[in-house]
Amino acid sequence: MLIFAAILGIFVYGMIAAMLGTILPDLSDRFKLTPSQNGTIAFAQAVGLMIASLGVGPLLDTQGDKVGIILGLVFIVAALIGLPRSRGYASIVLLLFLLGLGGGIVVTGANALVSGVSEAHRGTALNLVNLFFGLGGLATPFISANLFNRNWARLCYSVAVLTVIAIGVQAVAPMPAPVGGSGSLFTQVGPILGRPLLYLLGFFLFLYISCEVGVWNWLVRHLVAQGVPESRALNILSLGFALGLLTGRVVISQVLRTVPAVEVTLGASIAMAITTFLMLRTNKAGTAWVLVFIAGVAMAPVFPTTLAITGSAFPQMTGTAIGFVIACGWCGLAVSSRIIGAIAGGDPRRLQKALLLIPASAVLMLVLNVAIWGALK
Repeated sequence: MLIFAAILGIFVYGMIAAMLGTILPDLSDRFKLTPSQNGTIAFAQAVGLMIASLGVGPLLDTQGDKVGIILGLVFIVAALIGLPRSRGYASIVLLLFLLGLGGGIVVTGANALVSGVSEAHRGTALNLVNLFFGLGGLATPFISANLFNRNWARLCYSVAVLTVIAIGVQAVAPMPAPVGGSGSLFTQVGPILGRPLLYLLGFFLFLYISCEVGVWNWLVRHLVAQGVPESRALNILSLGFALGLLTGRVVISQVLRTVPAVEVTLGASIAMAITTFLMLRTNKAGTAWVLVFIAGVAMAPVFPTTLAITGSAFPQMTGTAIGFVIACGWCGLAVSSRIIGAIAGGDPRRLQKALLLIPASAVLMLVLNVAIWGALK
């Protein structure tokens, strides 16, 4: 029941992670939004994610995971119900900020929960549970394109209903007691914040989220600008990128039984740099699907495996450490989206140049991974 609760929370988060990229073309048409405004909307979501991940860690460690996860799901429901009723740019920014708050709480709480109950096989467990993030990310654009005929209001309400069900599951699931140590919160957090490894892991996830969310939020618009029909572009996002994430986490969960986590993230960084560069160089839908799928496979292990490294390195106040590292990741979402939107300006055709930020970030990940490897020895 506990693992099912974590899986359902991660699945809901996967669906809302793909939400902005799925509905952004229709929102842009309806409210005449520019790429720069699109970047600001994504930035608002990132700020919500950052605030939530930083703030919820101590709550999880002192009050338990149940309280945090339910709070995050309530925020998600409120945002999803409000989005179809939004009246313009300002209200969309506010609602995406709220969606970010909810998402940040849920993803931090669910991953801290799994990290705590699967210590012996932390990397494998986190990759398997986060497999459902990929499944949720696949479901959102696929349902929008093939079942709801791009009716984004219906999509929001449907995901809201699923989230309400998830709240019920969290409420009845038995969860372990808080893992915080003895003493005041400040005396427990101090030693964690004094370790350079925490900042290396945070910066690594900062770069990775810049890459992954850059694909979620901008790939459809980029492909449309290259002449790919929107429905086909949505399917490339769902049956290409999201399916790649899904497949990659199934495979890597077995690899992590024998290969050290830091070696897995090193190989993933190399593969990301190559595949994301190539996927931006084609305007053919079939080739794009293959490259996007491989890029998804390459990215699949990075997020959960980085959290596994964090959980192993910080056995006390684990929620706080994981929350800090995840919050650094959301900084990547905020910064990359603003830069991509600014470079693209008012011309969607300039997105190809702007999105080169993704392979460039992957190259920096490769360098940083070596530093993490050294810090762990």
